[in-house]
Amino acid sequence: MKRAIVIGASSGIGREVARLLIGEGWEVGVAARREAMLSDLGAAATACIDVTADDATQRLQQLIADLGGMDLFFYASGIGHQNRQLREEIELSTMQTNALGFTRMIGESYRYFAARQEQGGEESVDWAHIAAITSIAGTKGLGPAPAYSATKAMQNVYLQALEQQARQRGLRIRFTDIRPGFVDTALLAGDFRYPMMLRPESVARDIVNAINSHAHIRVIDWRYRILTAFWRRIPRFIWRRLRL
Repeated sequence: MKRAIVIGASSGIGREVARLLIGEGWEVGVAARREAMLSDLGAAATACIDVTADDATQRLQQLIADLGGMDLFFYASGIGHQNRQLREEIELSTMQTNALGFTRMIGESYRYFAARQEQGGEESVDWAHIAAITSIAGTKGLGPAPAYSATKAMQNVYLQALEQQARQRGLRIRFTDIRPGFVDTALLAGDFRYPMMLRPESVARDIVNAINSHAHIRVIDWRYRILTAFWRRIPRFIWRRLRL
């Protein structure tokens, strides 16, 4: 029986991924700040975890113990806001969740897998897997959302660095960096209508396929793969003049 932990499973993409993993026969533990919203998922274990709280790692450790172990860690927590006026509270709360919270939880899952493998034993034979939702927003600095795009770039680089470190340490840990475009979830709710909106159900299916195929990076969907490839080629002197 494969065991997965899903952080951020109360709504949106995280909830859909948890549901699909359960349907595929995974033993799944789920967590979110709003634990009451997890009760109808049919998960094997649930927990209330606020990734910005100092006790988040201890709560994750307890959830892993309640589940009986972990083979896949899937991270879907995050916040994002447009902040054209650069309001301090928006920038700092985004950093708190997307940078510090991300590092806290991804780091704890990495340490769990590393310790399990380095201690040896039968459990250390199989590959472990860390997958996380980042964003196409990490491709370039986006003026309408400075902290959001900066933290997403940080997440991309952090996963890349851990992947290199794991290889150098001889750890059997896979990484999947999932970079969706605009998804129709509460994260993007508001007056502004984003283009090329994706449905969370289809994004979740693509994510599970990426996990099952051991993809390193998955940009979702094909339109955003073309868009981000174009973005990367825009010179800085042109990019800073674009009106977004």
